[in-house]
Amino acid sequence: MMADLFKRWRWALLIVALLVAGLAFAFWPTASAVDTARVTRGPMAVGITDDGVTRAHEFYVVSAPVSGYLSRIELEVGDSVTRGTLITRITGRPSAPLDPRTTADLGAALSAARAAEGGAAATLAQARRDLTRAEELARRGFLPRAQLESARTRVVGAQSALAQARAEIARIHAQARPVSGAGGGNAVDVRAPASGAVLSVITESAGVVAEGTPLMSIGDPARIEVVVDLLSREAVRVKPGDPVEITQWGGDTPLTGRVLRIEPFGKLKVSALGIEEQRVNLIVAFDAASQPQAARLGHGYQLDATVILWRKDDALRVPIGALYRGADGGWRVLVVERGHARERAVKLGHINNEFGEVLEGLAADQVLVLNPGSSVKDGARVTPR
Repeated sequence: MMADLFKRWRWALLIVALLVAGLAFAFWPTASAVDTARVTRGPMAVGITDDGVTRAHEFYVVSAPVSGYLSRIELEVGDSVTRGTLITRITGRPSAPLDPRTTADLGAALSAARAAEGGAAATLAQARRDLTRAEELARRGFLPRAQLESARTRVVGAQSALAQARAEIARIHAQARPVSGAGGGNAVDVRAPASGAVLSVITESAGVVAEGTPLMSIGDPARIEVVVDLLSREAVRVKPGDPVEITQWGGDTPLTGRVLRIEPFGKLKVSALGIEEQRVNLIVAFDAASQPQAARLGHGYQLDATVILWRKDDALRVPIGALYRGADGGWRVLVVERGHARERAVKLGHINNEFGEVLEGLAADQVLVLNPGSSVKDGARVTPR
């Protein structure tokens, strides 16, 4: 009986079996391809990175000591100078050219001064003649002494008037004298305050300058340091002596240094996004081992500096791409075990841009899922991509 039923419905049963097998294959859970990484042991460091610039350790800006006419500076950027080297000279400032109206006024004043000179000369000549007669009469006893003294006084007064008139003529001549080029007078030498090299020539061409005008900067490019401006809230975490790693300076290997000092005041800066920030300068000195390579840098070169706040040579590290927050806010990872992802809670210490320091929850060489998406849950089947 059963054999007859099976023979009668064998094709129908076969079709049903094939449909069931197809449905089972279609809905059977497949393994998700994922990126993986391992928990490793190795060096790990935490630091603060920001832009920095180099500057000469001893930096001098030479300014004009007096106002006057500056001679052209012949020194070029990069030229070596020693203390006391003559940089330039400053002479008296030239007078302004005269306009026609001023020239006419000076001509009239000169004519008046010459007329006054003629009158003063005539007065002096008459006073001298009167004095000669008075002295002859006084010698004979016919003139009182008081009148003789009065005649002498008139001569002295006439001499003073003539001298004043001649001085006025000289003043007008000096004011009307045409001036071309630099002014006269004693030149004031401007000399280098220290030995080094010319870093920049600020005012090169000849011309009139005011007292205090910057002329050039001088420094020793072989003795440089780094200035890093950090946010004030980050600068308080740094102390003198902290190691510094210098990158993006143009060489193949990072340079090393130490925090020399932290300036005790902050200054306001506006970021590229328009945010006001309080910044503090850190002064970094190069280590002796980095000095030969650092000598390739000059004043005002840009670089990146990382102040190392914590370092460990044999830390248990987990890639930060494998970390995510759990429902309770704690750190979680997905460990790959026998083709399935298993969620694990981990306790972390220090974290930098690449790794997190594992304190509890993981062991070295365990395989983790990197950047787990929403489709990869605890217990899901996974396969390394």
